[in-house]
Amino acid sequence: MKREKFGIILPIILISYFMILLDNSIVFTSTVKMAADLKLSTQILSWVTNAYALTFGGFLLLGGRAGDVFGRRRVFLIGLVIFSIGSLLVGLSTSGVALIAMRALQGVGSAILAPTTLALLMDSYAGVMRTRAIIYYGATGGLGASFGLVIGGLIASYLSWRVGFLLNVPVGILMVILALKFIPKSQPSAGRIDWLGALLSVAGISAIIYGINGASHPVPLLLGGFFLLGCFVLQESRTAQPIMPLRLFRDRERSSAYIARFFFLGAMISYFFLTPQAMQNVYHFTPLLAAIGFLPETVPQFIFATLVSRLNNRFTNTQIMIAGTLITTIGLLISAVVRVQAGYWWAIAVPMVIIGIGQGFTLSPLTVSGVANTDPAIAGSASGVVNTVHQIGSSAGLSIITLMTASLTSPVVSYNHAVVIMVGFMVVATLAAVNIGLAKK
Repeated sequence: MKREKFGIILPIILISYFMILLDNSIVFTSTVKMAADLKLSTQILSWVTNAYALTFGGFLLLGGRAGDVFGRRRVFLIGLVIFSIGSLLVGLSTSGVALIAMRALQGVGSAILAPTTLALLMDSYAGVMRTRAIIYYGATGGLGASFGLVIGGLIASYLSWRVGFLLNVPVGILMVILALKFIPKSQPSAGRIDWLGALLSVAGISAIIYGINGASHPVPLLLGGFFLLGCFVLQESRTAQPIMPLRLFRDRERSSAYIARFFFLGAMISYFFLTPQAMQNVYHFTPLLAAIGFLPETVPQFIFATLVSRLNNRFTNTQIMIAGTLITTIGLLISAVVRVQAGYWWAIAVPMVIIGIGQGFTLSPLTVSGVANTDPAIAGSASGVVNTVHQIGSSAGLSIITLMTASLTSPVVSYNHAVVIMVGFMVVATLAAVNIGLAKK
């Protein structure tokens, strides 16, 4: 049923999506206390992030298709329950093994939730209302990642790292109650799950994510992952009901949006991950001060993300997207030219304001283009691809930058080189956004 007012459904969707992304960013500022509390080695600690990334990235396409086949509300509720239980057990973990296993369970819940939230949104609204709702959804994605750093810094400084995970439990319970009451039941389709395709996609994407996230033998894993994905594409071209319909990529706007999103997230997640570390290693900020130091990015992003729906009345989605990627590129370029040794205000704060404006303008239009021109039968699959590109782009970008700066022992030199690579990623994202504009002419 298409709605003329947003009502309570949009807040349910956005809060659930925000919870996933917030939780992922909080980990960035909680790992030190996790390691001290549970006596974790660096290798085991890396798996706190890797286990989540593997299951989240690996199961996204399956999660998206499941909503198409079994009904959005049912799959949404299953995802909420799994994520909430995983969060509870992470917060109660007393060993590294338990922590890693429950982070993997959280990732499964996130993989079900993320594409289903976007598909639910597309089911619930049409026309201008749908565009505005997707804009808010895209803005939520950026805000969850940014605010997670600030909230994580506060939690790491004043509370136990467990609080960041345990907070998800009452929020998850509330979302389940509200979803049962306000989200209408959706009828399952007559389709089915392509289980061979699902298996190949999970194995292939997991191998690639593990390969780029610090495996001891990354090259064989990456080659194996790409081989499995090749088999997956072949399977999808032959099966009658694919979990990733290849026609999604025949649309120039969608395919260009996937490329832009991949490189944009590669740059942005790297920036979110490395900049707080630079503030601590170069300027000797505390974790809390580093979190507060990120506000010049977070506040403009929030303000300008809320302006996108109004700007859509005067400018096209593509024009806003191109402006956003270009502004973000300029902000990173200023940071690269000024360099981190110039001090926090000129090297970090001023570029952050520009980057925040650019990111506020970019993520929502990218999401709109990523699901553009889709019909209800493939809405879940399209949502799964958007979120898969988001996750793999984040992991790949950070891993590439980390690999290319690994030999640089100086935190100053390492960060400066990393920002230059981020600029390169953003140039590709901008060109992909421009290609969407050319496709519409």
